[in-house]
Amino acid sequence: MTLKRCFIWLMGIIKTASDKTISEAALLLKDGDLVVIPTETVYGLAANALNSEAVAKIFKAKNRPNFNPLIVHVADIDAAQEIAEFNARALSVAGEFWPGALTLILKAKKDSGISDLVSAGLDTIAIRVPAHKVARALIKQAGVPIAAPSANASGEPSATTPRHVNDSLGENAPFILGAGACNVGLESTVLDLSEATPKILRPGAITAKDLEPYLGLVDYDLGHKDASKEEVKSPGQILKHYAPSIPVRLNAIDLNPDEALLAFGPIKFMGIKGGGSAANLVDTAIRNLSEDSDLTQAASNLFTMLRDLDSVENKGIAVMAIPNEGLGIAINDRLSRAAEG
Repeated sequence: MTLKRCFIWLMGIIKTASDKTISEAALLLKDGDLVVIPTETVYGLAANALNSEAVAKIFKAKNRPNFNPLIVHVADIDAAQEIAEFNARALSVAGEFWPGALTLILKAKKDSGISDLVSAGLDTIAIRVPAHKVARALIKQAGVPIAAPSANASGEPSATTPRHVNDSLGENAPFILGAGACNVGLESTVLDLSEATPKILRPGAITAKDLEPYLGLVDYDLGHKDASKEEVKSPGQILKHYAPSIPVRLNAIDLNPDEALLAFGPIKFMGIKGGGSAANLVDTAIRNLSEDSDLTQAASNLFTMLRDLDSVENKGIAVMAIPNEGLGIAINDRLSRAAEG
């Protein structure tokens, strides 16, 4: 098979979202097959969460460790209450932020039928109601809860476009429901409400400041977990995650030769050791998350730009400092795990 024909074959699995293709995808999910779905956060590799054989295909396709739990996506709060135990504070934040980029970790109902593979054997479950209209239409048509981690090989930057899915998973993504680039571009905030103190285990677009009017003080638990010693309760907690194939160096104030630059804001004072200016880098060696230092724009560009710079021409990626506030907390969390890779 020629490279051109191979490319066409791979791209042929991307189907633009429509009433027809959403119905096709719903039938595949019911039959135990995998489907890549768009959400407002990142693209997800979806399977019927009630079907253990289907869920096992997710772990195989991603080469994902089976101790890393999955998030269940449902159509509405009523469907979520069939799976998890909701108290008043959970209902309060779900009522305010669902549908949306917030995942809740709650005690799981024992009779929910959710595969044990989804929760990695824990007594808690991660659950959310996505806001993306295609994802919502698909979940309603399929009529089952859907387990869906990000649609990329385990440890790589998450996929925010159909092309990213193809580049990462290839034939392991047999049906991609395409709907353009994701709006948010970072995975959902994961909020643990299974214990007395609310804790954010994975930061995202919804911040502690957003949540505190409904919950009081919200803590963070962003420690990098060693799965051989610690319980991994949420996706995104493992030490090495979101990592390109080349080294990532954080809080850079200058560049090493052959290093690419992931910038944030103005670069006029960024130089290259041994001589030269970052402003003169070739296109393949520079991306700017936001020339205006806008954190929302930076979040939506993060994974795409990490992938763009992850090439044989570059020996590493130097990242300029990102303010560690608001959405910057989520961006820095992803970058710190990328750097561990």
